[in-house]
Amino acid sequence: MSEDAYASIREEVAKLCAEFPGEYWRAKDRDRAYPGEFVDALTKAGYLAALIPEEYGGVGLPLSGAAAILEEIQRQGCNGGACHAQMYIMGTLLRHGSELQKQTYLPKIASGELRLQAFGVTEPTSGTDTLSLKTVARREGDRYIINGQKIWTSRAEHSDLMLLLARTTPQDQVAKRTDGLSTILVDMRAAKQGGMTIRPIETMMNHSTTEVFFDNVEVPVENLIGVEGQGFRYILSGMNAERALIAAECIGDAKWFIDKASAYAKERVLFGRPIGQNQGVQFPIARAYAQMKAAELMVHDALRKYEAGENAGAEANMAKMLAAEASWAAGEACIQTHGGFGFAAEYDIERKFRETRLYQVAPISTNMILSYVAEHVLGLPRSY
Repeated sequence: MSEDAYASIREEVAKLCAEFPGEYWRAKDRDRAYPGEFVDALTKAGYLAALIPEEYGGVGLPLSGAAAILEEIQRQGCNGGACHAQMYIMGTLLRHGSELQKQTYLPKIASGELRLQAFGVTEPTSGTDTLSLKTVARREGDRYIINGQKIWTSRAEHSDLMLLLARTTPQDQVAKRTDGLSTILVDMRAAKQGGMTIRPIETMMNHSTTEVFFDNVEVPVENLIGVEGQGFRYILSGMNAERALIAAECIGDAKWFIDKASAYAKERVLFGRPIGQNQGVQFPIARAYAQMKAAELMVHDALRKYEAGENAGAEANMAKMLAAEASWAAGEACIQTHGGFGFAAEYDIERKFRETRLYQVAPISTNMILSYVAEHVLGLPRSY
């Protein structure tokens, strides 16, 4: 992906973001409110339908196009976390959904009539150990009866559809540990009336995350994505896309921090000279820039392999880890450059600092990425 392959899209995204300046995001952050106006504007402009093929009303861009959109959103000081799931959840429906499911849902998602924003995978007891999840979908005739609990299901209160991973075959009855999990598209509008409860979780940043409880929630069998029992594989195929897109967001955050720090270091005069003239100020910014550029190359490599249909697992994981570390380093440099003003809400730095910190933990922690690289790239013994 060349640097300017999506220059015109980036330019248009930047124009849209200019309509949602810092004070908009500070107000949302202060009130713990969902940025519905921003999400609606992105939807209306077609950006959240970037990966949906044109035949279903979307734009039909490759993953690198979606990455460019999300990176630019972050670089402009906005927060794509309010809606980025619609980008990466889409792959499961596109790759493994039936033609009827695509025709039923994709045009409405593209138009904004429906939001596919919620991803129900993680559970309180299993965390990253997805194969140990306990939510059960028991088939009875033409319906699944779902019981269980999910946590860190962000945007559940602002989504019409949820992509849910649940156990359809007991763990002691499957030949392989990866079997027996199924992916089901849950209509949350109906589920809320029939046993589903959503409870918000207040967090360090305004991320609209929740825990979701299923008490005999009924879902039609036709909402099963692909083959019953193969859901874990479908989820895995989408995780590489998710990690590459989150990495692109982190690159955008890093660029925002670096631009902000550089500008302030030139303008702020102390002891008769701009503080950016001091190596103690300029070196951390320069190092953060170098770190960001290196991570950006890995992001591009992950996107290239993914779009070529190759296994991009290692590249997507490393891209996410390196980009998250780069955005955090850039945030550190930005706060240090601004001194006390870095902690003042009006500068937006402390908000972005809190937001970008998330990505060293989610959607997968740094330690899990290192374990993956150790085992699958270096051939070291499996550690878990």
